[in-house]
Amino acid sequence: EVDILKKAATLAVGQTIGTWIPIPGITEEIREKYMGKVVNVFDVPSLELATQITEDQREYLIQIAYPSVNFGTDLPLLITALLGNDASTSAQAKLLDIEFSEEFARKFRGPQYGIKGIQNFAGINDRPILLNMIKPCTGLTPKEGARIFYETALGGADFIKDDELFGNPVYSKPEERVRAYREAAEAAYEKTGERVKYFVNITSGAGEIIDNVKRAEEAGADGLMINFAAMGYSVLKYVAEHTALPILGHSAGTGMCFEGTMNGMASPLAVGKLARLAGADIVMINTKTSMPSIGGGVHPGMVEKYIREVGKDVVLAAGGAVQGHPCGAAAGARAMRQAIDIVMSGQAFEKAAAEKDELRVALTQWNY
Repeated sequence: EVDILKKAATLAVGQTIGTWIPIPGITEEIREKYMGKVVNVFDVPSLELATQITEDQREYLIQIAYPSVNFGTDLPLLITALLGNDASTSAQAKLLDIEFSEEFARKFRGPQYGIKGIQNFAGINDRPILLNMIKPCTGLTPKEGARIFYETALGGADFIKDDELFGNPVYSKPEERVRAYREAAEAAYEKTGERVKYFVNITSGAGEIIDNVKRAEEAGADGLMINFAAMGYSVLKYVAEHTALPILGHSAGTGMCFEGTMNGMASPLAVGKLARLAGADIVMINTKTSMPSIGGGVHPGMVEKYIREVGKDVVLAAGGAVQGHPCGAAAGARAMRQAIDIVMSGQAFEKAAAEKDELRVALTQWNY
């Protein structure tokens, strides 16, 4: 029985110039320049007659225009303006999307590589890029990690990254890993002729992040990985503006933003559009035009499905399926590459897979 137009207007005013009671000092000029305005309200689903209403609760899509002058290029203020105050305390409202004006969007650089840039960076544009995250997730010294890196590189991985849980522990600093893994990459290159690129996880406290970037660059990192869900979009934006390296943005922790049905924001916004705006070149979930990376339980038996559904412009991120292959990490990476090559060649998958030892073992292991 809530008046939806009144509720929408309350949100628009409360998120910009207003409070829950009238206050002095609000002039017509302030209202014109700084107040949010309701643009549209839609029934969900669309109802034409009162007799069509069968439930006590109704749902609506509300479009509100916010003056961008209120937050400039400040991403924390943008999120506060859209999700703070009334939207978080007095309304069951979920942020579904943001339409940026061209003037506002031009203030952000966005990805400096993007899909085509990452493909050129990898030297691969005719198939998915194979990425591995080293397992176990934590507990490895740089020397121990380098051994696993070397075995994985022999199998044909294109990119190798740290797990999101492995950032800046006392027993394995990012720059130490970069140096050790570069040696492993060179040793693998001598045997395979393919040079694997390493994305080092520099996620840490805000006061340490730029030092981590500089040390990783000086040590020779190929790319950087940042958990923007934990560090914030503004930190991602700041790093992107201060490095020439490609950035892999991880979304671990964003679930709390979008899992609620009536609060937070939609996942394509939380993990996609805002991460891209802030400067991520690769994002660990499906989004454009940052390079999408699919991870979490990826194994060779799923390769055909993913390529069929999302195409070749994707990073397939396999962790346990590589290091957990019964014949070792090199065989695990090789099985993933075999699956990718079969799908891209157009061969009948099961028949061709039966002729590849590593792939056949992997498919049996994971009950394909």
